[in-house]
Amino acid sequence: MFIALILIMALFQLLSGGVLLKPLNITNLILQNSYILILAIGMLLVIITGHIDLSVGSIAAFVGAISAILMVENGMPFLLAMLISILIGAAVGAWQGFWVAYVRIPSFIVTLAGMLLFRGLTMLVLDGQSIAPFPDAFRKISTGFLPDFQSAVSLHMLTVAVGLVLSLVYMMMEWRGRLTQQRYGFETAPASIFIAKLVGVIIVVNLLTYVLALYNGIPNILVLLFALIALYTYVMRKTVMGRHIYALGGNEKAARLSGVKTKKMTFWVFVNMGVLSALAGLVFAARLNAATPKAGVNFELDAIAACFIGGASATGGVGTVIGAIIGGLVMGVMNNGMSLIGLGIDYQQGIKGLVLLLAVAFDLYNKNKSA
Repeated sequence: MFIALILIMALFQLLSGGVLLKPLNITNLILQNSYILILAIGMLLVIITGHIDLSVGSIAAFVGAISAILMVENGMPFLLAMLISILIGAAVGAWQGFWVAYVRIPSFIVTLAGMLLFRGLTMLVLDGQSIAPFPDAFRKISTGFLPDFQSAVSLHMLTVAVGLVLSLVYMMMEWRGRLTQQRYGFETAPASIFIAKLVGVIIVVNLLTYVLALYNGIPNILVLLFALIALYTYVMRKTVMGRHIYALGGNEKAARLSGVKTKKMTFWVFVNMGVLSALAGLVFAARLNAATPKAGVNFELDAIAACFIGGASATGGVGTVIGAIIGGLVMGVMNNGMSLIGLGIDYQQGIKGLVLLLAVAFDLYNKNKSA
């Protein structure tokens, strides 16, 4: 999918006459899709466990409405309001996780009910009207950028430096992982392929940071996204919790017999989804600078599509955080590219639907082929 993302970007770069990869448009791509990528990370864990969550868009809208009431109407400090909002998201996730994990109601039904319930509560809390504007400090979460060094050149030097540091860290991690695999006798890729992969990723990372440096540098939201990706990738790859989540999605009965507390794990996956839904709602509200009754519409569909396009299995047990992020970027680039070349929303929706269908069909084809 990473190669597919590169090809899609190249296609729309050509069709849009070079507009797609302009610094301003790249920055807008990150800002416009940040909340979907946050939701995709949480949705991936839900899908891996074999469940689905249709309520994330409504929860995001509800939390955005609550944050507006706390910050705009009551003048609460934005950090305290954000903490309360995230705790509300956790409570909502716990509510839904209880019904799914312990009462054994299918997640589709529970979260469909949640989608309707919290959409109604959002309209009730807002009384059908928007609340704005948010404090400037809160808005900077979605619209601010990292400050630069004192530099006489127009290039954002901190962003360039970050790209070089990330390249060095990535190279060291990959090299250490390869040595570890060789030490234990695992099969490794040929040296030429390994080096080509390193060079390719380093080029992409530094090109991205260079393009961002030509505008205002690294957006604050990109730092938050990077932290979430790193944290959840580590949890899913290196911790007992991550292994249990994969085991639960692969075969719940076998996981339970192996000692995995499947009900507790399902419960906490939904709590996590509630927290990330709340965070996405705050990010969206900060970017829009308003809480509106129509916020979050179709967010759940974009998050689910991102996971499936990124390689998650519809039957659970398979998927990666990086894959979900790449899937979300594929959807974001397609939306942006089709808008740039003037395709109407009707064509955009149809093409996105076909891409999702083909991604799931490809997953099932691979599964049947290996069976």
